[in-house]
Amino acid sequence: MNKRINRSRILAVLLAGAALFPPLSVHAGSCCGGAGGTGLVLPKFYSAMVDVSSDIEIYNGYWDQRGIHRADPPGSDLQQYRLNLGYGQRFSPRWQASIVVPYVWNDNAYNNFSSRTDGLGDITMNLWYEPFDDESAWKVRNLKDMTPSVLIGPSLLVPTGISPYDEVTSSFDVTGRGFYRVDGNVMIAKTIHPWTASLSLSYGAYVERSVNREYGNYVEPYRRKLGDRSSAVLSIGYIYYLGTGGDALTGTASLSQISEAEGTIEGVSDPSSGFKKTSAGGSLAYSSTDHDWSVRVSMSHAILLDGWGSNFPTTDIYTLGVSYGFR
Repeated sequence: MNKRINRSRILAVLLAGAALFPPLSVHAGSCCGGAGGTGLVLPKFYSAMVDVSSDIEIYNGYWDQRGIHRADPPGSDLQQYRLNLGYGQRFSPRWQASIVVPYVWNDNAYNNFSSRTDGLGDITMNLWYEPFDDESAWKVRNLKDMTPSVLIGPSLLVPTGISPYDEVTSSFDVTGRGFYRVDGNVMIAKTIHPWTASLSLSYGAYVERSVNREYGNYVEPYRRKLGDRSSAVLSIGYIYYLGTGGDALTGTASLSQISEAEGTIEGVSDPSSGFKKTSAGGSLAYSSTDHDWSVRVSMSHAILLDGWGSNFPTTDIYTLGVSYGFR
């Protein structure tokens, strides 16, 4: 048991990487976009959407279990690249579903060890229900103009990626968690032109599984469960309209936190697990109303200060994405 718990803390943390963070594919709680979220969301009036994005995640030290920020050893160069393919479909005016499939490349050098691997990541599937619509008012005249858009629904993380419990030699080969997870999600967004704001909340639980292999080595079978996961994203944006054709630039600033409670091994708490990470982000998106195209660039930056995270790497994530909506 001690051998399982006391594996290199840094390597164990690195396996989490961005596989924990479903791509922020399309943020659209209102007709003009501008929400934050954990999956592909169709804007109002769209029947379907295709989204393609690429990420680069650059590691820059880590927070230890006490929340103190530590630097990586000299000469370390840790990076992960991802290509995310997403598709969303509306089934009725208030119901929609989506899927995001990532492919992951790892390129790492750490403590005189280097590795380059690639493979499919964990797939995320979402189902959304929209009980309220945002009228996207230009001026508040009555209480109805203050009604936000609200989306609620479950998501499923499918462990299609390479996990520590597959035939791998180290966490540098990992592209997924190795566990199913079911989340409950809420997204609230409001646009009063030209301003837009959103709040996204998520809480999820992993499904316990049997483990008989760790980093390629067979072990005595045991039951493992990762800790419950929660996340929150608060964002505010400004929409700048280009001419009279409906094209727009939207700039957004956000603050997010993700955390995971301690997991269990055979029902006993695993003190080496669990983490917290706080990040600040920004994005710029161009949308063409006439042609239904959207292009975006974004950055998520871990706050490199003590107490802003624990037991987790500090990373910067850069994203470039494009989407097309079908009416």
